[in-house]
Amino acid sequence: MRVLITGANRGIGQGLAQSYAARGETVVGTSRDGTTGTQLDVTRPEDHATLASALNEVPIDLLVCNAGVYVDKGQDLATGYPAQMWADSFAANVTGVFLTVQALLPNLRLSESAKIAIISSQMASHTRAPGGSYIYRASKAAVLNLGRNLATDLAAENIAVGIYHPGWVQTDMGGTSADITLDQCIQGLVARFDALSMQTTGCFETWDGRQHAY
Repeated sequence: MRVLITGANRGIGQGLAQSYAARGETVVGTSRDGTTGTQLDVTRPEDHATLASALNEVPIDLLVCNAGVYVDKGQDLATGYPAQMWADSFAANVTGVFLTVQALLPNLRLSESAKIAIISSQMASHTRAPGGSYIYRASKAAVLNLGRNLATDLAAENIAVGIYHPGWVQTDMGGTSADITLDQCIQGLVARFDALSMQTTGCFETWDGRQHAY
């Protein structure tokens, strides 16, 4: 199996890349600075074009759209959340996912059982609205919607799409007080991706296999 993971230089992306490599899969991990060996800034269309050209006629069995940012922690409602922060966040967390899928769709079509896994968050759900983090919440809700619609459009091509809440994970983004370890997250997500099929396409699931409310 050939797996491509965006944002594979740290945190969840790096953990997934290491897990699949240890399992003997062929892994292509991307990073904005190229430290993983494959450079991709998901906000730059020209980077997507370069990656697509490099992977011409190479099948991809699993595309994991993991790259993203969370830059509005601690912003004040009255004075914070500047317009550029909204633009930059949506460029990475939403547009970047769409551009990745669009650029690599020819590669997914070469696989006999292609899957797309999109990392969203429970913060995307309308059932969780404790306030704050408006930009991150909105962007993750948008990418959840994107994933659901991709699942509809790609069903005729037998490309399954799943959207996942990875848990509150002890990473640089999640912090040391987070609920679960990185190893727990990775084991759970790999199991979820393995289980993804055309019967479950469009799912929004937690790392440990629970259906999440939209």
